[in-house]
Amino acid sequence: MNNRNEWNGLLRVCVVLIGAVLSIACIYLSFYLKFGTDIPTRNIAPFSEFYIWIMIGFVVINLLFGTYVFYNKQVMDLFYTTMLSQLVLTFYLMALSYAGSWLSFPRSVILINFFVSTLVIFLYNFAIYRLYQKVRGSKSVMVVGKSERALEAVKNFESMGNRRHEVTHAVLDNYLYHIKALSDEVDIVYLTGHIKESTRLEIYEYLMKSNKKLFISTNFENLMMVNPNIMHFEDESIIEVSEFKISAEEGLIKRMIDVVISLVMLIVTSPIMVVTAIAIKLDSPGPILYQQERVTKDQRTFNILKFRSMTQEAESTSGPVLATSNDARVTKVGKFIRSTRIDELPQLFNVLKGDMSMVGPRPERPFFVEQFAEQNPYYRLRHHVRAGITGYAQVYGKYSTDFNSKLNFDLLYIKNYSLTFDFKLMFQTLKILFDKVSSRGVDETSDNRSNRWSDYEDRMKIIQ
Repeated sequence: MNNRNEWNGLLRVCVVLIGAVLSIACIYLSFYLKFGTDIPTRNIAPFSEFYIWIMIGFVVINLLFGTYVFYNKQVMDLFYTTMLSQLVLTFYLMALSYAGSWLSFPRSVILINFFVSTLVIFLYNFAIYRLYQKVRGSKSVMVVGKSERALEAVKNFESMGNRRHEVTHAVLDNYLYHIKALSDEVDIVYLTGHIKESTRLEIYEYLMKSNKKLFISTNFENLMMVNPNIMHFEDESIIEVSEFKISAEEGLIKRMIDVVISLVMLIVTSPIMVVTAIAIKLDSPGPILYQQERVTKDQRTFNILKFRSMTQEAESTSGPVLATSNDARVTKVGKFIRSTRIDELPQLFNVLKGDMSMVGPRPERPFFVEQFAEQNPYYRLRHHVRAGITGYAQVYGKYSTDFNSKLNFDLLYIKNYSLTFDFKLMFQTLKILFDKVSSRGVDETSDNRSNRWSDYEDRMKIIQ
């Protein structure tokens, strides 16, 4: 097949820099909309002298939001990301003008610029997004593996709204033979796991020699090899498998940042919490805060704090159960604060206390931890770090994602941990506030996708 050009890092840097220049043009346009052609020098002078810092802010904010990572975005995702990045840039401009004592920099221009730049930058991002689709093109995928796991992979690809990857082949048996026969018909081969090691190594060797793109699943064996340390002893090179933990030095810095951010957010969100507390008290009888035992680092249990969103006796007879859609136990106020994540705000006190971090695996209840650990022996590895208010699984997964898939996200987070990664996940958490899927109950997010291979026969080659 013809190889299409890739969307590489250099192209992305160029696109971000052009966007930064465009953001400066938007501010000039905002000055024009405010003052017309007669812009006072005293008002525009501070901006003209320090526009480089505005460009740096644009670049950093958009990199943290992942605005120009297009591979799994839809148009609405692009709009939300653009709007939120411009909102953060607006606050950055306000802070910059205050720190630089630019008292003559009009606040009205900053407000006008938010609307102007959101529109202009979105149109620019949309044009780049369409260009990306044209340059990158749709990729055909061959899914390889046992029937049940391969079917699950096909369903996941089918659920992607942007259709960037199309499954055209599914190989369910005699893997190497069929890959050799059919790999020229696809762009990507995806091994879903549960393939005998000797066969898997032969497949790797063939695909590497054929220069064919390979996807592999995040089973534990593959996760172990993420972020290895390379060592050299005389003329021998050795790969040291890194542990599923965060170093003591990184952990200390992470803790200091958690304390600062939680304090700032408690101050900023205090009016919201006061209003929420009053609304809960007026809506239904019972306490304002809800405490529930959860598990955090080193298997330690703690009481997580949430605004109460259910009736007082929600689990008095049923015992521990997962929330479902249209749950009768959820109050009227509860539905709103759950959908907007306001119910999670009291967890900032848990972060301040040290039970949780701003970013990390979401804490589970001991009842479910025991269940999951029995089904997956690697489940407790996620407790090598503090539980978090948000995490990798919350940003990139869905509420209905099963615990094994969430575990893979959590272990990838630990393996790939960096301070930059934490900030990126915190920024991208803002986007999912607009995604109602991630706040639904388990049955509401279940889909009607087929569980039978026969329903896919007209769309792909299925080789059994």
